[in-house]
Amino acid sequence: MVDHTMFEGTGLESLANFLTSLGIGLLIGLERERSPAAKAGLRTFALVAMFGTLAAFVSERAASPWLLAAGLLAVGAMIIAAYLQHEPADGDPGTTTVAALLMCYGLGALVWFGFSTIAVMLAIVTTILLYFKAELHGITRSLTRRDLVSMLQFAVLSFIILPILPDRNFGPYGALNPHQLWLMVVLISGVSLAGYLALRAVGERHGAPLLGLFGGLVSSTATTLVYARNGRDKPAAAELAVVVILLANLVLLVRLGTLTAVVSLAVLPLLAPVLASGLVLGLGGTLYRWKTLTAGDKPPVPEFTNPTELKTALGFGALYGAVLLLAAWLSDIAGPGGLYAVALVSGLTDVDAITLSSLRLFELGKLSAGEAVTAISLATLANIGFKTTLVFVIGGVSLGLRAAQGLLLTAVGIGAALWLL
Repeated sequence: MVDHTMFEGTGLESLANFLTSLGIGLLIGLERERSPAAKAGLRTFALVAMFGTLAAFVSERAASPWLLAAGLLAVGAMIIAAYLQHEPADGDPGTTTVAALLMCYGLGALVWFGFSTIAVMLAIVTTILLYFKAELHGITRSLTRRDLVSMLQFAVLSFIILPILPDRNFGPYGALNPHQLWLMVVLISGVSLAGYLALRAVGERHGAPLLGLFGGLVSSTATTLVYARNGRDKPAAAELAVVVILLANLVLLVRLGTLTAVVSLAVLPLLAPVLASGLVLGLGGTLYRWKTLTAGDKPPVPEFTNPTELKTALGFGALYGAVLLLAAWLSDIAGPGGLYAVALVSGLTDVDAITLSSLRLFELGKLSAGEAVTAISLATLANIGFKTTLVFVIGGVSLGLRAAQGLLLTAVGIGAALWLL
């Protein structure tokens, strides 16, 4: 082991900070080097990041925060002067590069003040934002005014209303907590929004895999309905529709595992093997169908309503509250059997509500972890059965038989693991 105390008093103990800043500058600069309009590249960004660390170091030693601010102004003036001196040929004003350089300087300063991990994380996020310029522009162009209004509503309800909601239990069995209830709405809407925006970004360019994955994040039921109809109307694309449906329903299992990890981590060790068993068997059936696809197949992008619309969010909140109360009541008067009945009925169309309700009751001490896992598994099996029926009714017998193979494999995996555990 290296004894770092041997460097004390020489200034070399600060070398790690400058090396971290160098790495941050090289990371962001590497991306900017690709842009022909950028006046700053690999070396400039590396130097600016280290200059930020140096300015913070000198500012701290001199007990003068103005030195750090002066360094920031100097960097800004330098890059603006570079753009004013040479007018860009493509009309790009270079504001993104200016902002990135200022960010790089700030990250360098952050490293000196002991926040290296945060600085590196922010550097990665910055690079991602710079790299995916075309995709981000594509998302903004595809969003309608209604989408923007609904997301602003969601932001108000999430970051203004949520913090002031009372974090206390109300109602029968103390099952309703306004803060916790709306937090679950925010969680579900956030996951669905990620899939919704991703679908807008990928369009038809990346084929069935991503459309199935992102469609499952938004709504596996809606995705199943859309592609069952598409497979019926376009027999040549039926096999492709089957693959998208199967992928969307596999994402449901990943989604449930993620929700459990966020809401009640203690249940995850029991639920994970059940979900994993269904995922493995279902993935086998999906890969078998995937092999039959032809290279020219292009699935259509399904049309979904924005999951952050006020009406959609409030609708899920009402459903979640109703299922929570019903589950608590039936669990009290009929034991676990009452909860399982609710799981089978509510799971037909929405697994999220009964999943979150079961996890909430577990956190309140009204259910054991095993009972919560059983309820979630039964709801998932009911949901798979409902969607299998949906494919037969909407898509026809031929499409239904092909989709049922993969869906039933998933159900068998879940059922077998639940029985064994």
